[in-house]
Amino acid sequence: MPVSASDIVIPFPFRYLFPRQLLIQHFWTPKQQIDFLDIYHALRKQSHPEILGYLERVIPLVSDAGLRWHMTELCTKIQHGTHPAIHDILALRECFSNHPLGMNQLHALQMKALSRAMLLTPYLPSFLLRHRLKTHTTVIHQLDKALAKLGIGHLTPQEVKSACYLRGLNSTHIAEERCRTWLGEWLQISCSLKEAELSLLLHNVVLLSINYTGSRR
Repeated sequence: MPVSASDIVIPFPFRYLFPRQLLIQHFWTPKQQIDFLDIYHALRKQSHPEILGYLERVIPLVSDAGLRWHMTELCTKIQHGTHPAIHDILALRECFSNHPLGMNQLHALQMKALSRAMLLTPYLPSFLLRHRLKTHTTVIHQLDKALAKLGIGHLTPQEVKSACYLRGLNSTHIAEERCRTWLGEWLQISCSLKEAELSLLLHNVVLLSINYTGSRR
């Protein structure tokens, strides 16, 4: 007789010992929510140096001298702990619309690192990684447009923090107003991008979050 998922009962001791693995977030205690979100962020943060390193390595492949300068400046600022301005990021949109950083030009190792930064499994063939990253980023882009129309002011504090966390910021230890400011920056960048430039939005998960005040944990 086949066994359905609803028939499977997890013994209480295992639920007590492994709540992050066996319980959905709804059943986490407030302290567990903070601790587990920190754990997940630490996992995705491990991919940040690899992603930034790849950006530095492709600088010589950028044909336009002005774009090369902007990319070098952005990487230097981030490596020195500076939070980039919106115009620093948007100045590079052309680099992320085609060669060398367009969504269709990303290499397998880079897609694996970007998947980890999005808390997605990297253990898939390249064509599936690319498809899923495109789909995931497109959904976020559409949500951003809807959120921009609604207005950040209509979100509750928890909704703001959840929106920031989804987009790469460890918002658990950052004040609500700082989260609202960051989300506003993200939306300004996202709503300025066309579909062909969404690789920049994908990389923005790292670029905009890595040096934001209070997020280094």
